[in-house]
Amino acid sequence: MHSNTVNPTLTRRLTLRRATNGDLQGVLALLAETAGWLNGRGVRQWPVGGFPAERISPLIAEGVLYLLDGERGEERPAATIALDGHADPEFWAPEDGPGTALYVHKLSVARGYSGRGLGEALLDWAGLRVLATGRRWLRLDCSKDNPRLQDYYRGQRFAHLRTVDLPHRASGALFQRAGGLRGRASEAEVPFVDRRGLLVPEQV
Repeated sequence: MHSNTVNPTLTRRLTLRRATNGDLQGVLALLAETAGWLNGRGVRQWPVGGFPAERISPLIAEGVLYLLDGERGEERPAATIALDGHADPEFWAPEDGPGTALYVHKLSVARGYSGRGLGEALLDWAGLRVLATGRRWLRLDCSKDNPRLQDYYRGQRFAHLRTVDLPHRASGALFQRAGGLRGRASEAEVPFVDRRGLLVPEQV
């Protein structure tokens, strides 16, 4: 997830789709793996052991959690991302224009796929969704105590707006970039097959 290039020989074989109830256990396993990896490096971005099902099931039910299927038939996805218009009220103030943005959550790449550009590709896809929904900004919050992760997002052309320091939240570093591919409006396709599910009402 910390590479600045996308490897098309890998990503062209992956498929982006909306997560379904049947994906829940695989998603939880991936998020737990990522949480363990982060916490093992002293990063308190996510809870040790990952998220409980009741935190993830609503994202699936709402149709805002997406995953990349692995290319080798693994039970867990290669990557996940949640994208919605819900601005966290503890972080985003009315003067930020919360409705002008889409917000990234639960961006996670399986360790076996790390360093191959999947995080960047998913952020580019999210940036294109910003334009498609008539919004201006792609936003996220990340650990306020992890300069390496913050530098990663800066490398993806996100600008640091401010850090909100709440004692009960590990996150709080707020970033945004303009919609499009790494901040540039473009009609170019991201390098994976986008099959979000034609039977689900279009949201983001």
